[in-house]
Amino acid sequence: MVAFVNGIIRNKVMVVGVAGWFTAQLLKFLYAMFIKKQLDFRYFVSTGGMPSSHSSFVTSIATTIGLQNGWDSTLFALSLAFAIVVMYDAAGVRLAAGRQAEILNVIVAELFHEHKIAERRLRELLGHTPIEVFSGALLGVVIALLFVRS
Repeated sequence: MVAFVNGIIRNKVMVVGVAGWFTAQLLKFLYAMFIKKQLDFRYFVSTGGMPSSHSSFVTSIATTIGLQNGWDSTLFALSLAFAIVVMYDAAGVRLAAGRQAEILNVIVAELFHEHKIAERRLRELLGHTPIEVFSGALLGVVIALLFVRS
């Protein structure tokens, strides 16, 4: 078990990926704290918002792999394909699901307005707009360049 943990800690691709994800989540937290005046630690684990931590995570991994193994490596091609699928999903399927949840919440609120019913709202902030995905991807590239070049 110790060897496994040490291997993960020494894995530069994993460390840079986590740093990309953490930086994006930290930016969301700081935005909520200073702009919205909310001290809400859930921003460290929440989905959606600016910048996309999914995009930051996968692009920091792909960029690190490209820098370490070469831009013409099979591993970089695989990581880039993975990153594109994740970002497409974040801006497509998950964004649509969030918008559907928003509409369903309105319908449920209007339908059961006068009835005493325990209603549980659906999560609305699931996906990302294209600018949130692009910002997260750009952040991931910058994080990888900073970590790998240093």
